Amino acid sequence: MNRDELVSYIPDTFKDKVQLLDTGRAEPFFLIKAENLLEFSRAIKDDPKLHMDWLSCVSGVDTGEHFEVVYSVASVQTKIRFDYKVVLAYDGAEIESVQTVWPGANWHEREVWELYGINIRNHGNLTRFLLPDDWDQGHPLRKDWDAPDFVRMPEK
Repeated sequence: MNRDELVSYIPDTFKDKVQLLDTGRAEPFFLIKAENLLEFSRAIKDDPKLHMDWLSCVSGVDTGEHFEVVYSVASVQTKIRFDYKVVLAYDGAEIESVQTVWPGANWHEREVWELYGINIRNHGNLTRFLLPDDWDQGHPLRKDWDAPDFVRMPEK
């Protein structure tokens, strides 16, 4: 399946659950609703035309207006690759774990939880691995986080 076929196949197959984003990137990038995350993830893995068997990365993003969680997936078998994201409000930001679909999501999701403070529901092992166990100084990758003894440069 080439890029053009993929760009039409995903929205046609997953109606009302996915929106193609015009990013100018070589690989397609889709937006999905948080409530569809687990269902969509499982469907793209089980779909015989996609067979997205490799979750290469889960990343958090703080845009200054909201959070985004970006999933990079690929298929070793079909050689297809694309990304999709979920947009979350700051207050009460949480998503469902995709660890039941891709067990390798474990560490990626823990990193998103630890560094951004986005709760990962049904993860089962949300424990720190980057910051000290007794860390209580916020979430270091949030735009509003100030490190102790950190002096923020004035904006121009």
